[in-house]
Amino acid sequence: MLNGKRILVTGGTGSYGKRFVENALKKYPDIKRLVIYSRDELKQFEMSQLYPRDKYPNLRFFIGDVRDGARLKRACEGIDIIVHAAALKQVPVAEYNPMECIQTNILGAENVINAALDCGVSNVVALSTDKAAAPINLYGATKLCSDKLFVAANNIKGSRNLKFSVVRYGNVLGSRGSVIPFFLDKKKTGVLPITDKKMTRFNITLDEGVDMVLYAIENAWGGELFVPKIPSYRILDVAEAVAPNCKLDFVGVRPGEKIHEEMITETDSLNTYDCGRYYVIAPMVQLWNMQQWMEHFKAHKVPEGFRYNSGENTDWLTVEQLRQQIKLHVAPDFQV
Repeated sequence: MLNGKRILVTGGTGSYGKRFVENALKKYPDIKRLVIYSRDELKQFEMSQLYPRDKYPNLRFFIGDVRDGARLKRACEGIDIIVHAAALKQVPVAEYNPMECIQTNILGAENVINAALDCGVSNVVALSTDKAAAPINLYGATKLCSDKLFVAANNIKGSRNLKFSVVRYGNVLGSRGSVIPFFLDKKKTGVLPITDKKMTRFNITLDEGVDMVLYAIENAWGGELFVPKIPSYRILDVAEAVAPNCKLDFVGVRPGEKIHEEMITETDSLNTYDCGRYYVIAPMVQLWNMQQWMEHFKAHKVPEGFRYNSGENTDWLTVEQLRQQIKLHVAPDFQV
């Protein structure tokens, strides 16, 4: 699928970007060119040490910010596929610095779209978040705007052989700034801060996130928003898994934070289809023959009033499963 292709990854030095590069190079050794586009020169230098030029002549590192449309357009020259992973994603930071978040997450998305339209790109997959469903914080609101931009971009592609799609998923296990690395660090103090004892979250691994993007690259018709069927966890179970002997300090919900996250709202369900491995939210403006699309994906409409909420999920990670996931995906030397 990716062999012979030229791919650009925005946010390529982040947790997701690095794992995408690692997995893509393993699965598709004949990728023609893979461009790491990010603004952090130190992270690019450190990543380049893992991929020496003599062994990975198809890898390129391109300093740039998605806010800079001209620079992004230059980076996209000759590119076939864009994976858009760049974002400002810390909820409290976005609440305190709203325009910075808007410029990266919304205007940056528009720059990606324009670069794809202008440079002959054939496929764009953008990463979203569960916080974009019925958002109550600025980060989620900016990602909802970004999702809408990418879906609507299919309306203006004209005769171009180009499709835009979106993947939306929950908290990535062990990603920078997420709860498990935070608890592992706080474990040394003997106290774990807990926002609310009822809090739940969806859970997905980096590898599952990469597989989902690869699925969208290969299968999307353009305009779909893909949502994975993944388990939830309870915050108290995470605390028990990481540090059962630590004291719990209940500190209250942070600004812009939900008790439970949603990936599909009741309103979304009007355009949502069960495609087996994934749910798909179809675009409100039809871009293709719906009957043919449903037959192709073996899709069926979800029931009226359906919603996909981390607190109402039927699939839950146990304390022991959380410990296994931490050891496998976050900290190989982890011990209770």
